[in-house]
Amino acid sequence: MHRVTLAGPDDFEGWRDAARALALTAIPADAILWDVAGSATPDLFGRDATPLPPAPADAAFSVPRAFVELAQSAILHREPARFALLYSLLLAVRAVPGRMEDRADPLLRRVEDLAKAVRRDIHKMRAFVRFRELDEGDGPRFIAWFEPDHHIVRANAGFFTRRFASMRWSILTPEVSIHWDGEKLTEGPGAQRGDAPAEDPVEDVWKGYYAAIFNPARLKTGAMLSEMPRKYWRNLPEAALIPDLVAGAQAREAAMIATAPRTAPRPTARTAPRTGNIRAAWQALRDEAMACTRCPLHGPATQTVFGEGPLDASLLFIGEQPGDQEDLAGRPFVGPTGHLFDTALAEAGVDRARAYVTNAVKHFKYEQRGKRRLHQTPDVPEIKACRWWLEQELDLIRPRLIVALGATAARALLGKPVTISQTRGRPIPLDAGAEAWITVHPSYLLRLPDPDRQAQEQARFVADLRMVGERLHALA
Repeated sequence: MHRVTLAGPDDFEGWRDAARALALTAIPADAILWDVAGSATPDLFGRDATPLPPAPADAAFSVPRAFVELAQSAILHREPARFALLYSLLLAVRAVPGRMEDRADPLLRRVEDLAKAVRRDIHKMRAFVRFRELDEGDGPRFIAWFEPDHHIVRANAGFFTRRFASMRWSILTPEVSIHWDGEKLTEGPGAQRGDAPAEDPVEDVWKGYYAAIFNPARLKTGAMLSEMPRKYWRNLPEAALIPDLVAGAQAREAAMIATAPRTAPRPTARTAPRTGNIRAAWQALRDEAMACTRCPLHGPATQTVFGEGPLDASLLFIGEQPGDQEDLAGRPFVGPTGHLFDTALAEAGVDRARAYVTNAVKHFKYEQRGKRRLHQTPDVPEIKACRWWLEQELDLIRPRLIVALGATAARALLGKPVTISQTRGRPIPLDAGAEAWITVHPSYLLRLPDPDRQAQEQARFVADLRMVGERLHALA
């Protein structure tokens, strides 16, 4: 037997180097004992471990990038067998490179389940860490307590240093603590919950805001618990309000209905009375989106391009994604496509200044060709990852009409692929009481090589927008 001792439970580099050497010398998976420094356990069968054999000189091999990315996530799981599982998968992928494409493979599925649990834990840490302020004499320091399910703290540190770069903060967890002084990240030993401070005065303000924006007409307890399990509630100051808010939701909704005008429809997610915090809620949502890492597109993009326009707009346009100039400017529809869009709106008699404009995907996806960045259509996982932001915008704006510009926008809005030719020019009722309209994206017009065809399609696009404007006037 060969024993491999890794520096830590999340030591991907150590595992990778050892796995490469083992694979090159054809050591089978069942001949290796994996452990972590400081927590080694004796072999149950009393077998002696032999040193790792040296790798053959100048020997190397490659694996698909998808395997590397999967292993980097799965190795953070608390499953004791994760190192052995990953090595077994490495041997299988090396023997059959297409193994990573076999979604029915039981070993691959098991490792993917580990990675999925890790990614969810990373997301929960980012969502539910709450800092509390301490005055240390030389300025404030912010302390947070969190209990992750897996070994994600070091892997997640970069997110917090980028998000809270100007703060001095510490995140305490049972396994390891991380500290940021504004310039350098350091690690410390694990801590206990009692080492974190109690509530600070700012939390009273936050709880007041949270209670003010709570909308009983939108309450879905099952969905809430799915996204925010009870185990995280003790870290969240607003969680103390949730039981009473949920208990009183039905009464509050009934009161809203009773005080509404007799001719008004029953409140829904889009028609329930607004609070006075709509601007603050939108700004908080936009600020959060600026640090979005839900999909890989955030890496090469310059910035998140969020929606803009009046927050009481009755008309909302959804495009596909920002283009090159939008990515640089940080605003939607300001490049050549935006100019064509403005021209068409003006010709149709629709005032863009009174509409809210956003995109289904908030980061620019492109392929670098020399100095040029060429547009690439977002994939389905990228559309799904960004749909959360779009849904929040729709819930805040509550438009009467939503116009999807192109197939990507239509898919993001309706949650399924649609054919523009079959849905164009007619209203599609939505669950929340609004209407969806589908038309082409103005970039489609720019790509048409034939000037006559371009003029014909632009006239049809203007006709679609004019129809939307007339419908909006009829609903007013």
